[in-house]
Amino acid sequence: MTKYLISFPGPAMDVAPEELPAVADAAHAVLAEIKAAGVYVFGGGIDEEVAPVMVAGDGTLTDDTYPQTKEFTGGMTVVDVPSRDDALRWAAKIATACRCAQEVRAFQYDPLA
Repeated sequence: MTKYLISFPGPAMDVAPEELPAVADAAHAVLAEIKAAGVYVFGGGIDEEVAPVMVAGDGTLTDDTYPQTKEFTGGMTVVDVPSRDDALRWAAKIATACRCAQEVRAFQYDPLA
């Protein structure tokens, strides 16, 4: 099986504030379905109130992030499924629940992980 990251940037989810409870309920229902299927690994949203920090190999801290990841907010789910098609099906369900498109990426296989 392969692990897939299903994610979206926060700005992609353009939902009216009064619709957020319905979106949360729909997203939680899909997560319950993923868990019941036994393919859930990890998921959650990035806490946008906590600023990112870069940590260098020598321990030096920089209050910033890579320029290309400034938009990495939003949510993510990791699933462990038999095929890419399975990951795409779960992504479609999450996209429907969250009302925004989802990006799907495969993790490289590491026999020691």
